[in-house]
Amino acid sequence: MQTEKVINHIVTWLKDYATNAKMKGFVIGISGGIDSAITSTLCAKTGLELLCLEMPIHQELNQINRASRHIDWLQKNYKNVKRQQVNLTPVFDSLIDELPKVNNEEDRFMSLANTRARLRMSSLYYFAALESYLVAGTGNKVEDFGVGFYTKYGDGGVDLSPIADLLKTEVWEIAKVLGVNEEIINAAPTDGLWGDDRTDEDQIGASYPELEWAMAMDDKGKTETDFSGREKEVFIIYKKLNTSNKHKMVPIPICEIPSELK
Repeated sequence: MQTEKVINHIVTWLKDYATNAKMKGFVIGISGGIDSAITSTLCAKTGLELLCLEMPIHQELNQINRASRHIDWLQKNYKNVKRQQVNLTPVFDSLIDELPKVNNEEDRFMSLANTRARLRMSSLYYFAALESYLVAGTGNKVEDFGVGFYTKYGDGGVDLSPIADLLKTEVWEIAKVLGVNEEIINAAPTDGLWGDDRTDEDQIGASYPELEWAMAMDDKGKTETDFSGREKEVFIIYKKLNTSNKHKMVPIPICEIPSELK
């Protein structure tokens, strides 16, 4: 990958899009992870206004600290960066108190994890509307179009996606060139939705390089019968997630009414 040229291409694309939309800049949620780190840095490099939101919900302290230090680094290097912390923990807890109990606590736990992402999305759009900003998404190609590893109308609810055509390994490559903090580059990827230190790999059962391989094999028309051992295991994981999360990757289905019924 021609990393420097890719960076310049994304920065130009971001600036042109915001300018044509007559928007002042961008708002982005900073999680302490690498995707939000490079997306925010690319937005900052446009020279347009950038508001970085910290939105903890029972967050692990190491995630909060990484996010905060990244914003410190951004503000040191780019004069167009502002920050705002919105503590969503009491909002989340109040919502839980109002929701009815369910028999299956595991299902409830998953639903509430996605609720965290949707509360953050609502907060991002509050500031976007207030300041005439665009909500910048942080999803990469594997998450958005491979395994669908994001929350529908949560972190998937954005105005534009600057890194959605980049594989995770390409994201790491860009982060190094941009000078993103080593602690973020070296941190195990996590969605931060559980209030603990579980990683993406813990949840998915495969690493991002493995998923990228499976994605490439699927594009070539391979099936699980073409592989054995760990390769077969990873390919099955990929196909299962790709199939079950397809609803996130295609347009919302519309019930079209036949003309003769109108």
